[in-house]
Formats: sequence, C-alpha cells, structure tokens
Amino acid sequence: MKTALCTISFRHQLISLAQIAAWAAEHGFAGIELWGVHARNLAGTPGYDADWLQGYGLSVPMISDYLPVQGDRQAALAKAKTLCRIAQYWRARKVRTFAGTRSSADVSSEERRAWVARLRDLCAVAEVHGVDLVVETHPNTLADTRASTVQLLEEVDHSALKLNFDVIHVWEGHTDPIEAFSALEPFIAHVHLKNIERRSLLGVFAPANVYAPAGDRGGMVALFAGEFDFAQFLRFVRKEFPLRWRTLDASLEWFGDSVLPTLEADARQLLRFDAETLDRRTAGDWCLADHPAPSGHGP
Repeated sequence: MKTALCTISFRHQLISLAQIAAWAAEHGFAGIELWGVHARNLAGTPGYDADWLQGYGLSVPMISDYLPVQGDRQAALAKAKTLCRIAQYWRARKVRTFAGTRSSADVSSEERRAWVARLRDLCAVAEVHGVDLVVETHPNTLADTRASTVQLLEEVDHSALKLNFDVIHVWEGHTDPIEAFSALEPFIAHVHLKNIERRSLLGVFAPANVYAPAGDRGGMVALFAGEFDFAQFLRFVRKEFPLRWRTLDASLEWFGDSVLPTLEADARQLLRFDAETLDRRTAGDWCLADHPAPSGHGP
C-alpha cells in the first residue's frame, strides 16, 4: 500500500509545501494528496511541480476538491476542467469530489437523475484529460450507503467514475467495510484512513466542524487507537487482494491537533504493519497487543 498524507491536515497551520514534502519524505510517505484550494493557489508557482516533488521521492496521487452537482452546468464544467489541468500539472491520476450534499434517502428521483447526469458530464471532462473522477463514500451524498453507491455507479455508467473508499464513513453508514470493499473493489481507486474514539463522536467529521478553525476535535484519534478495528480491515485487504495491496493508494486523513506527531506515529504503524507477514503458519497473527497504538496525540 502506498501511503500519502493530506495537505488538508495543515489547513489551519502556517507551513509550506516544501516543508511538508521534506517531512513526508523523511517519514516514509509515498505521496501528498493536495487539497483543491491548495492546488489552485500553488498553480504557476515557480519551482513547484511534479518533477520537483519527485526529487523527494514523492508524487501527488489525487487532487481533492468539490465539484457541484447542482447549479450552473457551465460553471461546474469549467471548474472540472481547471482541476483536471491542475491534476495533469502534478501528474495526478485522480480528482476527488462528492456526489451531492444531501442524503440519498432525501433526494427525489428527479433530483437524482439530474445529479447523475451532472456526474456523467464531469466524468466526460475527466476522461478527456486522462484522469478519473473519484467520488468519496460519505454521509449526506449519493454514496452514503452501499446500495446507493452501487446504484450510482450503475446509473452514471462511465469508465472514468471511481471511488474514494473512506473506511470510517462506510462504517458510519452501518455497513461492514470489509463486505463493502469486497463488493466495490473494482471501482476503488483510493482509500481514506482515519479513526474515531467511539461511534457516538462521528459528528466531529461533519464538514462544517472540520473546516472551522475553532471546531471540536474531540474523539479524533490515531489510526489504530479508535473504535474501528483497522488492523482487521487492513489484514483482510492484504490477504484477499494481494495484487491491489501492492499498488493501492491510501491517504491518512487527519483533521485533529498535533498533526505531525500523529501522522508520524500512524505512518510508522502502517510501515510496521506492511512489513508483517500475514501467514500465521510462519509468523502468527498480527496483534495490536504486540504493537501498541500511539496515544496522546489527539486533543
């Protein structure tokens, strides 16, 4: 698995991309997922490009932004073209977006048809630019349940449409991420990794709270320290999809405080996990008791 960090983690900090790149390379990351607003603001900045980042042994696997499925069609297509050109500039293969802003259960059939048509139009733009449009599994979108996500893929029916499999948000929707990953694997282009202390605190990941500088960070914990069992999930993916595991792009999506210490600890745990054999006949089961999760990095 190729692990990236997200520049959205630094949304409320004064730190340069050069500092992030040097730190990421030093701590074993393979890439940097660029938040759309960061990518746009970096456009045309001398010295910052894919070749420069490659000098650190890093790449940009994905540009993460938000393309509207409602409102002015031409404005949405223009934004998509801009994002795709930025993706080309960084040699990123994916542009991340969301499938709307309301729960699939609350969207009328007519609205759904309109949103699907917009997503198909956005996929056509992405295809022309040689990138994939990656829809995130997320609450209050058309990809908020496994059934609606499968339906969406069938409705859009475009080869450029892929999924960003956000494990915690799949779990939040009361779907087993292991079962969902198995069903959706052919469409999964990227995976987002984060965890929560307990399910009842999942509300801290609501966009309005996440983006607010004074938002609540309570319950955000290191990857292997939360209620969801990431060791079990990652063990399953590596065992059942070994070829995908070697090339799978994943990002540590940390929204809390103590950004660098938490990312460093999580990256170290993932590298240790990646080095472990999953064959019980030769090494025994991978056990978190032998690899204690980091603590003290959350609020």
